[in-house]
Amino acid sequence: MQEQTVDDQTVLPAADSPIAKRRRAWRETKDKVAKYGVGFGGISVILAIVLIFFYLLYVVLPLFQGADLETRTIYQTEQTATQFLTLNEYNDVALSVSDNGTARFFEAENGHPMLEVDLPVRPEAITSTAAGAAVTGVFAYGMTDGSALVFNQDYKITYPTGTQRKIIPLIEYPLGEELVVVDPQGQPLELLSVQSYDDQTTFAAVTADQRVVLKSVIREASFLDPSAFTLKEKAASISPTGAARITHLQLDIDQRELYFVDDKGFIYFYDVQDIASPRLVQKVKAVPTGVGITSLEFLTGGISVLVGRSDGQIDQWFPVRDKDNNYFLHNVRSFNDQQAAIVAIAVEQARKGFLALDSTGKLGVYHTTAERTLLVEPQLESADAVIGLSPRANGLISLTADGQVKLIHIDNEHPDISWHSLWEKVWYESRSEPEHIWQSSSASSDFEPKFSLTPLTFGTIKAAFYAMLVAVPLAIMGAIFTAYFMSPKMRSIVKPTIEIMEALPTVILGFLAGLWLAPIVEDNLPGVFTILFMLPLMIILTAWAWTKLPRRWREAIPDGWEAAILIPIVIVVGIVSMSLSSSIELWLFDGNMPQFLNDIGIDFDQRNSLVVGLVMGFAVIPTIFSITEDAIFGVPKHLTIGSLALGATPWQTMTRVVLLTASPGIFSAVMIGLGRAVGETMIVLMATGNTPIMDFNIFEGFRALSANIAVEMPEAEVNSSHYRVLFLAALVLFMATFVLNTAAEVVRQRLRKKYSSL
Repeated sequence: MQEQTVDDQTVLPAADSPIAKRRRAWRETKDKVAKYGVGFGGISVILAIVLIFFYLLYVVLPLFQGADLETRTIYQTEQTATQFLTLNEYNDVALSVSDNGTARFFEAENGHPMLEVDLPVRPEAITSTAAGAAVTGVFAYGMTDGSALVFNQDYKITYPTGTQRKIIPLIEYPLGEELVVVDPQGQPLELLSVQSYDDQTTFAAVTADQRVVLKSVIREASFLDPSAFTLKEKAASISPTGAARITHLQLDIDQRELYFVDDKGFIYFYDVQDIASPRLVQKVKAVPTGVGITSLEFLTGGISVLVGRSDGQIDQWFPVRDKDNNYFLHNVRSFNDQQAAIVAIAVEQARKGFLALDSTGKLGVYHTTAERTLLVEPQLESADAVIGLSPRANGLISLTADGQVKLIHIDNEHPDISWHSLWEKVWYESRSEPEHIWQSSSASSDFEPKFSLTPLTFGTIKAAFYAMLVAVPLAIMGAIFTAYFMSPKMRSIVKPTIEIMEALPTVILGFLAGLWLAPIVEDNLPGVFTILFMLPLMIILTAWAWTKLPRRWREAIPDGWEAAILIPIVIVVGIVSMSLSSSIELWLFDGNMPQFLNDIGIDFDQRNSLVVGLVMGFAVIPTIFSITEDAIFGVPKHLTIGSLALGATPWQTMTRVVLLTASPGIFSAVMIGLGRAVGETMIVLMATGNTPIMDFNIFEGFRALSANIAVEMPEAEVNSSHYRVLFLAALVLFMATFVLNTAAEVVRQRLRKKYSSL
């Protein structure tokens, strides 16, 4: 049955006709498709957000896992009297240095010998042994006649079959095989410390008569014959006043600082940079009365010393500058998770971590910067064991006095991350006080990573604050006038124009802010502030002057077009303010306002928060304006008409009826704009100095979480601590946005319920 036309009118088919039934069926099908399609889309969005959250959590969670020790093998050897033990980076070759002048390389898995070297010393003449920084592989023997022999381990790696690695251990003598005279008086060297680095070797020793002697030897190779060399020597002696018997002695890797302790618990800190004139920097009591110092080791980098005590506590000390720029030793942090005397400390080579063995055989795994104790558990049956840590800190080998060897695998990927290091102030080496610092990389191999998210979070809040300070008043006031007072024709021009601003790429805005606006603001800073102060004043004066004009003049302009009068006012104020900028700067600021600010203690950067606030506020305005304008324009007309009919003025109607009714939408607009400002990346990346500092100064820059992720993620090693901390920053942003949106929705619903009866 077809539709029929009678007298130019369409006659629809009957409700029970086949055509009508097919149309209803088709309509129902489309409704179902739309219903399930929209539902599927909504659920997919929620599912995607949940998956993003769990993926971020999956990447971040390993940061907070503790250490794990797994015994790989235990076997018995005939090696005894071992003083030092090392393990190579592949955990398959170990070296034991005995007290009888023998160095033995063996396979760490089974103890099979690889190389045994009888060093050129008389075993009966050895009185002391020493090991330098683990990264150098240097060792030394002290002799009864005051001389010493220095040698170092090395490995030559070849691939004879192309894929199979072959490790060839070596013993080398940086100063030759001849003994070096350390004490000219020929006294036995009871304690010895040695460091050899960059052709310079320095010995520090305690003689039998309790003198501290120093010897620096510089190797100068021949230009014509690199195998030939001469030794340039310097020597000095220290007689510490008031010192009891010296028990431990350590020289730093740079051979500039010397520490030794006596049996009364005092630490002596000497500056030996000029080896001929050692200078006592400080003598400090390091332990309370009744507690002894049982071990002393340098943390990697040679800045901090770790002091193991008889009560199981481990203290970290390093020099700090006072207000007069003088160094003094400070006990920065302590670890007291072990209760027995600390007998050995093994320091990681690439991180600020260490392992400690106490007299009960318990092994503790620590990280200094994070102030984190990762593990304390019994691992060794006797406390007389010698331990060696691999360069990658993923392997530990121990050798007891009865010859038992234990090889342990260490799973400790991210010891440098903790709640303390991420959010609280940390006292970093060479800093005068605890600070919040983000500095993820450095050219130095002994660098201490600084992963504080606090300055990045502060920068994010700072950017959002200044952006909202600019955007919220302009967007909301503009939306109120556009929706309520502006003529429909003018509104049809203004609203689309502002909304289309949101389509501008933020990278373009950031580019313009950094390369165009920032120099203009710096060169015309007084003019910028003149605009900020004069523009509101001139708008108010213009409104007052408008009320004083004759009625026929005011009625000549149609209702709702009054705002057009402000356009020339804004332009004139801007032109006049910028043209007077130089004169104002010369009159009030000696011709240079940025320099004037620096002189009075207010730091000024060209790319600063003022620039970011202006540009990011410009980017956020369309979002807030559009939602607010729709909310106000959508207020039912009967409310407005009824209020006006009861005698209220348009302004009273706006403030007491329209704004209250539209308040849920206005609040949503502000919160969405805030979320946009918090997550903004390109503008804050390109328009600031991108420096992670904590200062609310409007003339300084900052670094936001989002910008930091964009800058550093391409350079981060996959699955490293740095990489996972960047994901943690993303998770913080994700959670902040979630909390903001949730709070906004809760408040919006309450406002909607409160004013729904209007």
